[in-house]
Amino acid sequence: METPTSSSAEKTATPDHDILSLFAERWSPRAFADRPVEPEKITRMLEAARWAMSSYNEQPWRYVVAARHEDPEGYDDLLHCLNEFNQEWAQNAPVLMMSFYKKTFSENDRPNRCAPHDLGAASAALTFQATAMDLYVHQMAGILKEKARETYGVPDDFEPMAGLAVGYLGAPDMLPEGQQDAETSPRSRMPLEEFVFEGTWESSASIADNA
Repeated sequence: METPTSSSAEKTATPDHDILSLFAERWSPRAFADRPVEPEKITRMLEAARWAMSSYNEQPWRYVVAARHEDPEGYDDLLHCLNEFNQEWAQNAPVLMMSFYKKTFSENDRPNRCAPHDLGAASAALTFQATAMDLYVHQMAGILKEKARETYGVPDDFEPMAGLAVGYLGAPDMLPEGQQDAETSPRSRMPLEEFVFEGTWESSASIADNA
């Protein structure tokens, strides 16, 4: 992995327990450098998603990808599937993606309640592969689902899930003032005892208290 820039180093988390450095280094910027992403790196990210786990190996995830420098028209189409706020900053990312999941199992057409979970696993794998290559991914819930359906002819059995902006880290001062603080403020997470239970709901698991 390449040496983190000063901006990315400032956002590196300090975990309470020993974990892989990728988890501490990953974060979701809105400022992206005006630098194309090598196509082979995008391929490697999608290959990582390909090997994510899924219920019954259904692999319900699908992705649409557009790079600004290679496909400006396709990039513009995808950009306009994001809501107005996300368009404002995501237009600086060199690569945009959108994720979708198949709502039913292919074998029997029964509802696949794990499909959103499995897509999340695939997008997490994609994101951590990006982190290992000094790339950043910002996933966005703010999308225009019906616009995405219309733009890409999405079948009824598939659900648009999220936009993804991908690129190299940019400088915080390229963003509007209201968005700059989030680029430099420390990352935080709730402690384990708040979400790892044992015995009864909201009864903290003893393993979560281990130092």
